[in-house]
Amino acid sequence: MSASTTPSLATVEGVDVDTRHWINGERVASATTFTDVSPIDEQPIAEISAGGAAEVDAAVAAARAAFPSWAALPAAERATILRRVADGIDARAEELARVETRDNGSLLRSHRRGVMPRVGMNFRFFADWVENLDHPDGEIRGHRERVSYDPAGVAAIITPWNAPLMLATWRIGPALAAGNTVVAKPPEWAPLTASLLADITAEAGLPAGVFNVVQGTGAEAGAPLTAHPGINRLSFTGSVPTAGTIATAAAPNIVPLSFELGGKSPLVVFADSDFDLAVSLAVEQFDNSGQVCLGAFRILVEDSIRDTFLDAVVERARAIVQGDPRHEDTDMSCLISRAHLERVDGFVQRAKGAGAKAVLGGGPNDDLGHLYYRPTILVDAEPGSEILTEEVFGPVLTVQSFTTEDQAVEMANSTRFGLAATLVTGDPERAERVSSRLNAGTVWVNCFFVRDLGAPFGGNGKSGIGREGGTWSFDFYTDVKNTVFAPHGWNAGKGAR
Repeated sequence: MSASTTPSLATVEGVDVDTRHWINGERVASATTFTDVSPIDEQPIAEISAGGAAEVDAAVAAARAAFPSWAALPAAERATILRRVADGIDARAEELARVETRDNGSLLRSHRRGVMPRVGMNFRFFADWVENLDHPDGEIRGHRERVSYDPAGVAAIITPWNAPLMLATWRIGPALAAGNTVVAKPPEWAPLTASLLADITAEAGLPAGVFNVVQGTGAEAGAPLTAHPGINRLSFTGSVPTAGTIATAAAPNIVPLSFELGGKSPLVVFADSDFDLAVSLAVEQFDNSGQVCLGAFRILVEDSIRDTFLDAVVERARAIVQGDPRHEDTDMSCLISRAHLERVDGFVQRAKGAGAKAVLGGGPNDDLGHLYYRPTILVDAEPGSEILTEEVFGPVLTVQSFTTEDQAVEMANSTRFGLAATLVTGDPERAERVSSRLNAGTVWVNCFFVRDLGAPFGGNGKSGIGREGGTWSFDFYTDVKNTVFAPHGWNAGKGAR
């Protein structure tokens, strides 16, 4: 950690980060602060301005004032500015990577190789898309009919700590491209890269008030934002209980919602699969210490290969190098906070108490201390038990076996979630049959975590509301309008109404 040089500035991994809010193109301090702690060693790294209703009001007012002129800009001009934002992200990718690693404990090598390039792409992709957004013209009984995408207004965007910058820009990019203005609330457990993003947007020429950042806790800053009558769209990524609270707060304002919530996704492995691929996909679920909503943490394997498969996964997982995420050879790091570690361990200990057996891990990594939790694999869990139905959000896999295809599908669909599913099989016909029956917004067949940004993304059931990506994002962040033109004025149009 680096010490703060002023009350509003922290130096983190050699990068200066302003810890005040970003409202109407200016830095705004609050009377109170909260401490940002790095999960790597549980040391404080910054004092962050703690926003509340006053800061939310100011940010929403700024966004509403900036909206008319930003919305009126031609799409090509908005796209040009957003491409400059993308260029700024790319130019500072190394700084963003180092800061986010220190802030939330995710692997530095992952940020360098994949996450930060995707952050820039989130702006560049939607800048390109809005310029080519289809505005179809049609004809009905001699009349011209046109569909257009009108900016909705102010978008509130609340994002989580497991991939704070990537998941924020996945929403901020299309919201701004569509002509909306934005008030973002970053996660209190990892707020720093949102502040750096504000600097980048200003350097790129984004007008004051178009993008605003209010920091703070969910109770103090998130609650007034979700209930604010000046909000026209609300996007949230997080837990099911918090989503329920947000929906209740937003309901009186009739605000359209986009929720990406939890998952309890299955990895279904048939005996005819590519064995090494299936083992690799299972071990891959320990990525980001299991703090991934899309992770396939329920391994369902055909019983004829169950023992061989389990042995191979355990052997491969034993080779995972756990440690400081800033080191290039580290494969798995820490959990986000002490409270979250205790939550994850609570799931594991209750499962073991109910009869499940840990064939790998099963508790904190005492050799490393702090917030490091061992890669854990549990077997023999009781069907329908908590460990098989509730999201743990940690490095905990369960392994179950099935006999028939129908049983595999039934087990895969046996939770209230429906975010994703992964299927491994060597039979193309089975791949078609089973994938069509899986209850999930995304199904991967013989692969994992591959998706074009233009494809729809979202979950079924308790995994969320709505879809985003490509045109689906613009469907949400705009008011879609249909206009019908009479061919020769009012009288000609009168008879066709």
